[in-house]
Amino acid sequence: MGAFASYLKRTGVRVTGTDQNVYPPMSDVLKNAGIELFSPYAAENLQKIAKNPGELPDLFVIGNVISKGNVEMTAIEQSGVPYVSLPEFMERHLLPQTRNLVVAGTHGKTTTSSLLAHTLASAGENPSYFIGGVSHTLPHSFHAPENSKYFVLEGDEYDTAFWDKVPKFNHYLPNDVILTSVEFDHADIYADLAAVKKAFAGLISRIRTPGRLIACVETANVRELIPAAKVPLITYSRFEKDGADYTFKNMETNGESTVFDVIFKGTKKDRVEINLCGEHNVLNALAVYIECFELGIPSDKIKEGFKTFKGIKRRQEERGEVNGVLVIDDFAHHPTAVRETLNALHLKYPKRRLVAVFEPRSATSRRKVFQKEYTEAFDQAGAVFIAAAFDQSKIPADQQFSSQELVTGVKARGIHALCFAEVDEGVKNVAAYAQKGDLIAVLSNGGFGGFIPKLLEALR
Repeated sequence: MGAFASYLKRTGVRVTGTDQNVYPPMSDVLKNAGIELFSPYAAENLQKIAKNPGELPDLFVIGNVISKGNVEMTAIEQSGVPYVSLPEFMERHLLPQTRNLVVAGTHGKTTTSSLLAHTLASAGENPSYFIGGVSHTLPHSFHAPENSKYFVLEGDEYDTAFWDKVPKFNHYLPNDVILTSVEFDHADIYADLAAVKKAFAGLISRIRTPGRLIACVETANVRELIPAAKVPLITYSRFEKDGADYTFKNMETNGESTVFDVIFKGTKKDRVEINLCGEHNVLNALAVYIECFELGIPSDKIKEGFKTFKGIKRRQEERGEVNGVLVIDDFAHHPTAVRETLNALHLKYPKRRLVAVFEPRSATSRRKVFQKEYTEAFDQAGAVFIAAAFDQSKIPADQQFSSQELVTGVKARGIHALCFAEVDEGVKNVAAYAQKGDLIAVLSNGGFGGFIPKLLEALR
């Protein structure tokens, strides 16, 4: 929503917005765009944004965080002014004329879609793109120039709006789909894994001709879904046993970048370099390589795009080093993402002791559905500090994730672990534990109460 608002502002549209909580990096994007922001939600905001008394906007675009009964939403409904969701707006006004390249999956969407958009832009294709994060390389997260041939979209499986309870990607008119993974997530809107798989099956069924499906076949969940595709299928995996069309070999990490061989049907096709670390990011890059090659982008252009891509904010992002202690910010919150991120950091910083700080904040991580899986996700860490789960007031007691139980489980695996209730308490504990040479990885999908700037100050 913030990226879209900034895009509209750049095109000359007057834009204002309301939100409950705003935090970096998107708060910085909105501020830099010059967008007037109101908080909290209130019926009076409708009149505050009018140029003249009684004048209202032409259109309201409503985010999926808004529920029926929200005070400002109720005022919007009563105003008679049209409103749409962001995916609906895109389906009607932006996507009908482009070849839409949708990156979907439980993991890797933001990095993969950003790398794809950057590589196409670097190759001179001038793509439109919509990314759910802030890139270090792309100038914006939402970009839709005139006469674009391609539109790169991060295909979110979360629901569209309170009046349209279907995945956002249902509106994205896909031609090409990269499917990175399918796991259970978003426990607040999906009852079980079967429901998640049904959503992705719907995406596959919507792929238009001409088009293709590029799928990572490392998991049974994806392998079960792909036979339904009615377009050409290209598969990739890190494991030869999966029989994928593409895989990779000879991965080397030097700390700043990763080099690997692209293998097509058993034969080396190319050797490429990316400024990312971890096998999960090599898989993301492999998917982008396949898509770009299939679109006719020359190999040297693809490799140049890879080498100049600088990653995503809040994805293994270095936030500062104080007295020899390096602090990393990462969005990882699903147990698979936590495990892969810590594996990647261990590869990238092999000489540093890895200290993980985790806030259970997402709808899934605040529930006990992955209680056991989280216990096994921190094995690369030398120490783990777990925050109390964020606001569990609306979750039944028997379904609530237990941070203390996670600490007990991590300790049983021989790793130092501690639970803390408040951010300031956690900052104090982590700063006291830290030693010169440590790497502290702070994992949260929210603002975490300003944990990182507070920690950097405490380390000073």
